[in-house]
Amino acid sequence: MRARIYQPARTAMQSGMGKTNTWLLEFAPGEKREVDPLMGWTSSGDMNSQVTLRFDSLEAAKDYAEERGIEYIVLQPKKRKVNVRPRGYGGNFAPDRRQVWTH
Repeated sequence: MRARIYQPARTAMQSGMGKTNTWLLEFAPGEKREVDPLMGWTSSGDMNSQVTLRFDSLEAAKDYAEERGIEYIVLQPKKRKVNVRPRGYGGNFAPDRRQVWTH
């Protein structure tokens, strides 16, 4: 059994970095996927491909995999540059604003 350990990226619906501090362990597919002839759905008999485990730290995920003899690969996250505006959203309503703010 092989698995990958990684930190998830933020979703397209997120502007912040919430729920991206956890580490995930996902198993690689053990069987080839097949198309069901009647319904046309893609399926597999491999139940581990449906399992995703969450951990608070990379070390905890590695320890779990090593205890159970799971071969794993770690994918390091790409750090995002911090984008903080000097005055932020509140600056739109500041009394000393030089430009008129309209919709």
